Formats: sequence, C-alpha cells, structure tokens
Amino acid sequence: MKIAIGNDHAGTDYKFAIVEYLKSKGIEVTNYGTDETSSVDYPDFVHPVANDVENNKADFGILVCGSANGVAMTANKHQGIRAGLSWNKEIAELTRAHNNANILCIPARFTAIPQAIEIVETFLNTEFEGGRHQNRINKIPMGC
Repeated sequence: MKIAIGNDHAGTDYKFAIVEYLKSKGIEVTNYGTDETSSVDYPDFVHPVANDVENNKADFGILVCGSANGVAMTANKHQGIRAGLSWNKEIAELTRAHNNANILCIPARFTAIPQAIEIVETFLNTEFEGGRHQNRINKIPMGC
C-alpha cells in the first residue's frame, strides 16, 4: 500500500507520528507536507496529495491541518477525490464504509496524536460497503 500525506504547520507533529506508524506497518509513504511549524498555505500541500490519489500513484491520501476543513474543501475540488473529515475512529469508519473516501482529513486542533493514529488505522482497515452507498456516491459530481 502507498499513502500520500500532506499537512500544514498545525499538523507537522501529527504527520511525523502518522508517518512513523505507517512505516512500522510496512506502508510506503510520500510526504508532501511541511516539516516546519511556521505558517504555510495548506493548498500547497493538498494538491500534490490529491494528484497522487486521482492519478493512482497512491492508494489513499492523508491530510492534516488545524480544523481539516480547508484541506477537505481543497482536496474535494479534484476529480475522483472523496475527502472526508474525521475527528474520531467512528467517523473514519463511516467515511470509508459509506462514502468510499480516498483521502482522510484529520483536524489536529481537535484530536490528540494517539487518537489521530487510531483514526488512520480505522480508515485504512475499513472496506467500502458498496450497495446502496454506491448508488449515492454515483450521484456526487466528480470534481471540477
């Protein structure tokens, strides 16, 4: 499995912890996020992640910023991207099972790092249920 990850300044510590977790599971990671804590513009880190997912260079993407709203909005402008904001493992599970999300967005200011790892683990280990959920996804326009 290959994951593309991106973050802004609010998500730097989270990104480091998530990357360490993913690598410990043998998952290949491409880091597009900042490694600094000084202010940056999150779209600069979202677009490369979304590009990798939409072009099948990554199986999934993970984005981390303060609220995760901005990264989710930006990613969802891309063709074929379904980015879901998850602040706990239950939401992460539903985002995958019901919405077939391919990018996970984590709000660093509203989760703790151990919780973020649990969210990532749940997201990656949940399968899309299909069925009635696929019918609903088919009604979502695909990007811009």
